[in-house]
Amino acid sequence: MALQYLSFDYSEDPEGVGSFEAVASTWPEQVAAVHAEIVRVLSWAHQAFPDTRGPVADGGDWDYDLHAAREFTQPEQMDYDAATCTLAIRAGSAGKPRHTVTLLVSGTGEFCSAFRQAFGLE
Repeated sequence: MALQYLSFDYSEDPEGVGSFEAVASTWPEQVAAVHAEIVRVLSWAHQAFPDTRGPVADGGDWDYDLHAAREFTQPEQMDYDAATCTLAIRAGSAGKPRHTVTLLVSGTGEFCSAFRQAFGLE
């Protein structure tokens, strides 16, 4: 189940809880594909480890944290006026939005091993 937009970085805390974190920042045209990958990852976790979602410290096998933001960029044209030692700034038109999603999936060693195998992560 290779992923195109979600590229996970792995870390592990001193207690052995593993965390996979991915950030995807795309144009509107790719948002549906990113959302489909998130659904694929979370559906896999719910199916492979049913009824065990929750913080590992509280006895769960896995958990996740999901955030999203839409950012608009508005370019500015800046010119320096040497005679007055000032800047002239003119706002341009707003560009199309960037959609950024952050997904953090954490879990036990067993969960992390299965996650790596399911998504071809090494």
